[in-house]
Amino acid sequence: MTMQPSTGQKKRVLVVDDERHIVRLVQVNLERQGYEVLTAYDGVECLEKAKSEKPDLIVLDVMMPRMDGFEALQRLKTDPETSHIPVIMLTARAQDRDVLQGYQYGADLYLTKPFSPLELISLVKRVFESQEEETGTYRL
Repeated sequence: MTMQPSTGQKKRVLVVDDERHIVRLVQVNLERQGYEVLTAYDGVECLEKAKSEKPDLIVLDVMMPRMDGFEALQRLKTDPETSHIPVIMLTARAQDRDVLQGYQYGADLYLTKPFSPLELISLVKRVFESQEEETGTYRL
């Protein structure tokens, strides 16, 4: 038996990475799980889509042109319109200081590349399940 959102709406995930093959890999895997996937290719586009599209979750790379993921994360978390959106960092920046920086800036989870799509899906589900438990918006 799977848990379904009580609203019946698909959860919307914004995937942000300058590497188009990574975006596509994540998109295909999340769509197979029933999520609606939005895409962006740098931090500036991430901020624009976060405000205009109101995703339920953002999967965010760090090393991107125009604005890196850490700066985008800081801006997301300090803007009242987007501060509530959970963020999973998905990046090759794997040193302890990078992970710590991500959490200090407000990341909910931090996954390093190379990654398993199954691991990412598990983290996405964990974020949504914890939201549903907090708000009571789920049913069996």
